[in-house]
Amino acid sequence: MDVKQLLYERGIRPSRGLGQYFLIDENVARRMVEYAGVGCEDVILEIGAGLGSLTEQLVGRAKKVYAVEKDTALCEVLRARYQNQSRIEVLEGDIMKLKLPAFDKVVASIPFALSSPLTYKLLLHKQGFGLAVLLYQREFTQKLIATPNTTAYGRISVITQVLAEVEVLEVVHRDAFYPSPPVTTALVRLKEKKERLVNDTAEFFAFVTEAYDQRRKKLRWLLKGCHAENTELAEKRPEELSPSEFAELTNYLRPSRGVSR
Repeated sequence: MDVKQLLYERGIRPSRGLGQYFLIDENVARRMVEYAGVGCEDVILEIGAGLGSLTEQLVGRAKKVYAVEKDTALCEVLRARYQNQSRIEVLEGDIMKLKLPAFDKVVASIPFALSSPLTYKLLLHKQGFGLAVLLYQREFTQKLIATPNTTAYGRISVITQVLAEVEVLEVVHRDAFYPSPPVTTALVRLKEKKERLVNDTAEFFAFVTEAYDQRRKKLRWLLKGCHAENTELAEKRPEELSPSEFAELTNYLRPSRGVSR
């Protein structure tokens, strides 16, 4: 598919403000599908479908594809391209506001501005997210795999590593997109952990968020009155705790905080 030609014919100008960097490298799209292990029984959620470069690869392999796109003009292109395809449904709207359909895997080149909120949405999805292969800004991927006491380590590192297995698959060159983005991107695979380290993911998210709201303080202030107040972990600051230690503290909290001991 000639993305540039299609944009020209439709009179569509990519919006950098909306993070519209269209994937044009078919090999990258093909590898994304392979990394996700998409098969004929899989229902796939694609976020930011754009003109359908990745969608085309997914439709050829999956049982069903839900292609989410916010831009009305792009949705019209997608519907026209796949009007006779029963295995794809175009969902027009903001992914952060849409109620997610039932799916098995997520494969997507997402807008960079949505990296954090979308990752949280998938990780905290009550029905689970299964497995996700996502194109992120490379700098963001470093946050996902960061370790304690490093600059990149933060809330997203803790929550992601507790709830999912994280693997950086490859760096993607800028020429794989049109227009070429001002940053380097990377492919990441997130696999939902079957055995959760925390009893309640919502409480875990809230606890880590609250801790990082005052990251320079020792955690004793946050644990006051809780069973974990007198542990050695309470004397540490958020950036000093490993993801598993955060999970341990969350599970120590009194039932009044929403998590059983």
